[in-house]
Amino acid sequence: MAIIEGRNPVLEALKNDREIDKIMVNKAAKEGSIKKIVAMAKEKKVILQQVDRHKLDEMSESHSHQGVIAIISEYKYYELDEVLKIPKEKGEDPFFIILDGITDPHNLGSIIRTADAVGAHAVIIPKRRSAQITPVVAKASAGAVEYVPVCKVTNIANTIKTLKENGLWIAAVDMDGESFFRQNLSGALALVVGSEGSGISRLVKENCDFTVSMPMSGNVTSLNASVAGGILLYEVYRQRNAKK
Repeated sequence: MAIIEGRNPVLEALKNDREIDKIMVNKAAKEGSIKKIVAMAKEKKVILQQVDRHKLDEMSESHSHQGVIAIISEYKYYELDEVLKIPKEKGEDPFFIILDGITDPHNLGSIIRTADAVGAHAVIIPKRRSAQITPVVAKASAGAVEYVPVCKVTNIANTIKTLKENGLWIAAVDMDGESFFRQNLSGALALVVGSEGSGISRLVKENCDFTVSMPMSGNVTSLNASVAGGILLYEVYRQRNAKK
């Protein structure tokens, strides 16, 4: 069993026809989006249970449930061959985000949210030494986890080799890389974002085709992983859509 917390994540799960066992709502909350959740749940014949806020507080993992928690089945991760089919079916150049050791669930959720905004086809994470899909991640993604496929792999370096065999270029986000102002980030691409502390591991970086960095003129020489990832994702989006 797993849970989804927060009004927007639960709404997105309902819109996306996610299999929901039950939705628990604070019986004192009756305004705005709660009414919409209740109406949509009734329409989709999802079990509704009105409970005290104390009950939701006990269940909450994010500590920000906003008066609603949905009980769902465990998140179903995608296989690599499944996500490789997505851009082909859409007739688009592949655009994947590879996260090498992102352990902060808020960063993972934020990157998934940005991935949805820029039309990325999937986010790829390792099975170990990485944040996984949890209620905190779903909440931080504002429901985007319902739309962006997340693929969990055993070995990032081997995954990169497979992506190359399928025609993708692999770009590593690295402080010592070439400025993204001078890099071609259009076409079939996977962007690798490293961990919050140590960045991209040596073996993973060695398997990337090139590195890309963000020019910075301030006194702080690094950015939060989700912020850095967001900037680069939008640069990819800009270049992919420059002629539209």
